[in-house]
Amino acid sequence: MLLTLLDTTPALAVKTNRKDDAPTHTVTIHSLSLVLIRQEELTSKALPFFDPVITDNGIKGAELGIQDNNTTGQFTHQSFILKVISLPPEADTQESFKNLVSQGFQHFLLEIPPEKFVEISKLKEANDVLLYDIANRDDRLRAADCAINTLHLIPNRRMRSDAIAQYLSKKRWNKWFVAIGPSKDDALYAEAIRQSAKKFGAKIIEERLWHYAAENRRTPEAEIPLFTQDGDYDVMFVVDEEGIFGELMAYRTWLPRPIVGTQGLMATAWHKTHEAWGGLQLQNRFKALSGRWMTEEDYGAWLAIRSIGEAASRTQSLDFVEIKSYLFGPEFSLAGFKGVPLSFRSWDHQLRQPILLVADRSWIAAAPIEGFLHPKNELDTLGFDEPESTCHFRENRTP
Repeated sequence: MLLTLLDTTPALAVKTNRKDDAPTHTVTIHSLSLVLIRQEELTSKALPFFDPVITDNGIKGAELGIQDNNTTGQFTHQSFILKVISLPPEADTQESFKNLVSQGFQHFLLEIPPEKFVEISKLKEANDVLLYDIANRDDRLRAADCAINTLHLIPNRRMRSDAIAQYLSKKRWNKWFVAIGPSKDDALYAEAIRQSAKKFGAKIIEERLWHYAAENRRTPEAEIPLFTQDGDYDVMFVVDEEGIFGELMAYRTWLPRPIVGTQGLMATAWHKTHEAWGGLQLQNRFKALSGRWMTEEDYGAWLAIRSIGEAASRTQSLDFVEIKSYLFGPEFSLAGFKGVPLSFRSWDHQLRQPILLVADRSWIAAAPIEGFLHPKNELDTLGFDEPESTCHFRENRTP
């Protein structure tokens, strides 16, 4: 299914008169068309009945970014247009992408599964475009499967686990019990946690895979104390990205310990409780546009479009090569309502940014935590710093 929110338009010539007898001035407004490709996964996270179902995740953030770009564009004579493509799980993502490239699109916001993201990044049709990853957390997209034509807007798992590890280190809660869910993504996050524990000197006292199922006829009140009984630990580090068991852990563990990870104290790019550094202004504008709270994917889409707009404004050009050069260059910085300028790492094109540490209804802290220093940029204490990066950008593409 193709859903076009805004149609593409050519450059416009606008005539302006200041007075009836004043000469007429013609201003040429140049337009740049961007495309957002979304694809639903075959399996999705099961939501509790009381949580709202969001069907326009990412889209509303992109729309707000277009509005912001066009506000600035009134002064720079630039216009930005958004095309949204929504694909069912069985659709051929590569064919849709190739078709859009043939139409002349060069800036692609992608909200698709990581495997399909890697496939698209390898295509020869992707050589002369930019891919903006607004949804994927996978570390491998910033490591072995990194691509020179890709920019990552939201934090990967290692950035998130490092952010929580810094906070726990400051609190001196250095002994962790790690409860790991059954999904592949849970295993990936668990590996990031192991790396963070090693990096910040924490000790994983116990690791266990969650195995409880409803048909076992055991209640969470009976199962969780047994599951968490062994060892003396400071925190329960829950790894449950699908939301299967993590919310059940609080107040049911054998020892009275705080819950951190994918539930409890969580690391995220954006959250409804964030109001510092002007964040409330962005929250209110997004709420007025969409009628709901901004998600991480919305924030990632907004960041992507604002990055393009910032580059276009600074270079006074909508030319693809000039925008790309500025985005990848050392002068690029973006105001993201997080207190410090945001910029892309040269070694893996991950957007360096503070990570919000939050509970469901409470803003706790922002990482990097005070006291964790770096010789160049303290934001690089989160995630893969340049010396440890295994990203080697691929120049070759699949024919």
